[in-house]
Amino acid sequence: MPPAGAPGPLDVAIRDKVFTTIDGVRLAAIDAVAFTAPPGSFTTLIGPSGCGKTTTLRVILGLDRDYTGHVRLPTADGRIAAVFQEPRLLPWRTVEQNVRLALPEALAGADLDALFETLGLAAMRGRYPGELSLGLARRAALARAFATEPALLLLDEPFVSLDEATANRLRALLVEVWSARPTTALMVTHNLREAVELSDRIIFLTERPARVRGIYDIDTPRSERDAVWRDAAIRAIDARFPGVL
Repeated sequence: MPPAGAPGPLDVAIRDKVFTTIDGVRLAAIDAVAFTAPPGSFTTLIGPSGCGKTTTLRVILGLDRDYTGHVRLPTADGRIAAVFQEPRLLPWRTVEQNVRLALPEALAGADLDALFETLGLAAMRGRYPGELSLGLARRAALARAFATEPALLLLDEPFVSLDEATANRLRALLVEVWSARPTTALMVTHNLREAVELSDRIIFLTERPARVRGIYDIDTPRSERDAVWRDAAIRAIDARFPGVL
């Protein structure tokens, strides 16, 4: 048990989640997805398209309460921040205004200089979303999430559709900011190489209705995860969970 007041793990146990289609057909989305994300860890969900990964995030966010099971957050009163596939920036507000709009009252006057500097946004604070590339817009979305000092950070394929060079830069920036502002993070991705590079724990899901196929823990420091190590880790994962590549 963590000491009183300390953050606990993210504890998820979704035993049943069913959607009803427009013509009345019941569609089982999740059958049994249960896992924990240790405090301050980076956990990734990987599974086939349509298997229920984003549905799991929606349940954790509290956007979908029609399920059987439970979700226990790291802290009962902690903030949750989410980064989606689309940056979702308000086009009539500047980058800094978009970031500050998400801040709770207690952080309204927070000094964001270091955060903007780390993410390479210092010169973009006064720009509008329409003036940004997709990569810069996603940096702004990351800034907005971390600025709220969340107890839990959820990321739904935050680097999808980016060219690999841009995605690599953003992954490195994410690790840098997350290391400086540690929080429990849970990410959804289809990219195994990305998961191996970023994660402490990878949770593999089956096809719909989703079940946990297996969990792969990584204890190698991120500073030691070079290309040779990543290739070896991916081979080990493929041997343990055939067909995930």
